[in-house]
Amino acid sequence: MQIDTYLPSDQYTGTLIGRAWVPQSSDFPIAGPTPIWLHDSNVYDISSIAPTCSEILNIGISKKQLEAGNFRSLGSVAALYANSIQHPLDKNYLHLLSPFDLQAIKACGVTFVSSMLERVIEEKAEGNADVAKGIRQKIYDTIGSSVNNLVPGSTEALALKEILIKENMWSQYLEVGIGPYAEVFTKSQPLSSVGLGAQVGLHPISSWNNPEPEIVLAVNNQGKIVGSTIGNDVNLRDVEGRSALLLGKAKDNNASCSIGPIIRLFDDSYSLDDVRSSLVTLNVKGAQDEYELDATNDMVQISRDVEDLVSQTISDCHQYPDGLALFTGTLFTPTQDRGEAGKGFTHKTGDIVSISTKHIGTLQNTVDFSNQIAPWEFGISALMKNLAQRNLI
Repeated sequence: MQIDTYLPSDQYTGTLIGRAWVPQSSDFPIAGPTPIWLHDSNVYDISSIAPTCSEILNIGISKKQLEAGNFRSLGSVAALYANSIQHPLDKNYLHLLSPFDLQAIKACGVTFVSSMLERVIEEKAEGNADVAKGIRQKIYDTIGSSVNNLVPGSTEALALKEILIKENMWSQYLEVGIGPYAEVFTKSQPLSSVGLGAQVGLHPISSWNNPEPEIVLAVNNQGKIVGSTIGNDVNLRDVEGRSALLLGKAKDNNASCSIGPIIRLFDDSYSLDDVRSSLVTLNVKGAQDEYELDATNDMVQISRDVEDLVSQTISDCHQYPDGLALFTGTLFTPTQDRGEAGKGFTHKTGDIVSISTKHIGTLQNTVDFSNQIAPWEFGISALMKNLAQRNLI
């Protein structure tokens, strides 16, 4: 295993924090999850600062403060990442978890023009992949590239809305794509997201679905963006396409949200401007059919600034006392056929999905059905009991 593949391109230059499952040992008599710091090829337990990543982000921590601390080593980063890939979720091994624990897991949709149009197509096709190709051509013939440079909520955007209504091409997805208010929804529950190496889940009722490679913002309880990571906002195109009211069923299922491998905090080596210019790459390799797909998600093309997305999520009208993870949307539109012409892309079980960006590294997961993946059982009550047993609360 090439560890460099999964680490940031500048390795340990940044401030890298995360969460790991630590197995029982003489140094760790009760197994459980702990916040960690990756530094100079070593993994350090930083639960002495705070027992959860949520609280660490709310408190605020710098690399200088971390370097001045005296933390217990849990082993090497190489072993941590290797265990995560080779022994995912095996509690007998030190392995990575999603770097978010108590935070709300929120997501923004249709923040890129091309993905916005694909949502319109799903809606017009009523979730039927067979008829999507013809609708796609009709929409592009009607709209063309007229939305590429639109500012959502602007006078120009409202004028385009009127044109689309007259052409009977208006959609609720265009409303949030070019209207004043962003789409923000609950992607997953606190503690339910999975990390590097884990299986990622599809609801078995879906036959038209795809990964969504995205930048995920780490936001503290004051609404401040303190860092970022990457994630897979797994999407069931047929389910959401039948009705937007099925968004919860399309998005929030067992293991349907992967995030990681780590959170990179902002410091002298990494800033919000680096997030804004991030290029996220996607690779899907099929275990059943030797299929391979490569795609990119270019944050430069996002239609709403990331700070605007955050301000529309956490504000005087809505607080998140434990902070939040915020998926920022994707440019990726999976129209490449996988098999029969005109049916586009859909997952097969066993697919290996790798999402990468140079400042964070690579998040890799294997696809299966949500009801075939181990159920989510370690919730907030289990965490509180575990932390109490370890005298951390």
